[in-house]
Amino acid sequence: MKKLFMALVATAMFGGHASAQSLLFENVTLIDGTGRAPVENASVLVEGERIALISRHAIDAPKAKRINGQGKYLIPGLMDVHIHLRGGRAFTADGKRKAKADYDEGTGALQSFLRSGVTTVYDAGNNPEFIFELRRRERAGEIIAPRLLATGGVVTYPGSHGGGPGAALITGWPDAIPALDAHIALKPDLLKLTYEERGWGARPLIPFLPQDLMEKVIAYYNDHGIRTTVHVSGENRAREAIAAGVDTLAHPVIVGPITDEFAKTMGAKKIPMATTLTIGENYSRLAEHPEHLDQPLYQASLSKAEIDYLKTTVQAEYDARIWTWWMKIMTPVAQENLRKIHEAGGVLALATDQSIGPATHREMELLVDAGISPLDVIKIGTLGAAKLLGMDDELGSIEEGKIADLVLLDGDPSKDINNAKLINSVYRSGKAIDFNKLMLPIPSQKK
Repeated sequence: MKKLFMALVATAMFGGHASAQSLLFENVTLIDGTGRAPVENASVLVEGERIALISRHAIDAPKAKRINGQGKYLIPGLMDVHIHLRGGRAFTADGKRKAKADYDEGTGALQSFLRSGVTTVYDAGNNPEFIFELRRRERAGEIIAPRLLATGGVVTYPGSHGGGPGAALITGWPDAIPALDAHIALKPDLLKLTYEERGWGARPLIPFLPQDLMEKVIAYYNDHGIRTTVHVSGENRAREAIAAGVDTLAHPVIVGPITDEFAKTMGAKKIPMATTLTIGENYSRLAEHPEHLDQPLYQASLSKAEIDYLKTTVQAEYDARIWTWWMKIMTPVAQENLRKIHEAGGVLALATDQSIGPATHREMELLVDAGISPLDVIKIGTLGAAKLLGMDDELGSIEEGKIADLVLLDGDPSKDINNAKLINSVYRSGKAIDFNKLMLPIPSQKK
């Protein structure tokens, strides 16, 4: 089918009949997300929602809208494959939680990702009613948003990590099946399990999911065509989850250095691992450097009132927490663990465990600081992330036949990853995003 599609595109193009909905990027430096070296003076033709042709030469498409890429850089749309979208529990003016979901806040948060060049996100646990309704609105075209995939509630053991509202709490097999069927009926894009007993940092011991039960749940979801991910924090639990058949790992190992053998295992098995460095580093970053919120993408995404609240009230709270400083110590350990897995040929997938688009760029900075090249970090944020979602045949790289999620930059991110913040324009499924129509700064009562 794809070959037939490309043949039709080629016939139309060389016959001078490109459709009115086509885009032609000309004389652009192409960074395609595969890890290959940038290609200068490239031409990229988009037909409808797909990439039709890529060439080192000029393309004859007289009816296409031409986009001058001289001095600019074209990368795939970035992805954040582990978020928890804000708005699922709305806030009162004094910062206290209330039960009602805030769909405007959730929509604005989604749009902050688009403003940051992120065209696909995966929510790895949220209020099911809230996140699946936003997913419905996104897929119906009712809101401007990145492509949204969601878990809804997680599946875990009573008393274990993540066992809050919306979670399916299971204790044995086959007693778990009705709860799992109820979750599957919501059509989650992925299943997230938690396999975490804690007992590290400032966290007390808690119950955790039995391995044999986890294995049955994974097989049950796979039999329904649903991929799985699991929250782990240590190498031993990660190995046990892999042995149980999990498809992806939701976090890096953070409780201590991994063994060389585990890095090689990850390289051999190619099980994608979400990076999520930003969530732990964010505490000390705000405590020590609240001025990072003065960066343009944060200023575009957050209101002045919220930024002031973060710089004062939240900054003081983080500064007083033991957790903040434990995470500052352990983040470099997690960075080195990810570097070793990357060097061993493992698949890393960009993820923040946060809720707004600018955090995606901080994640890329931390990966570069870990010793991974900017070009490889772009791949982690595009094709690697698509592999975690099982969507790398359609997304994650600029290749003929793939969906045209694209970001045009005014600087070269392969030389300096901070240039990925120099966003000229964003395209989702071949359509330009009008930044003026975004609900930004994020509407929120949290101050």
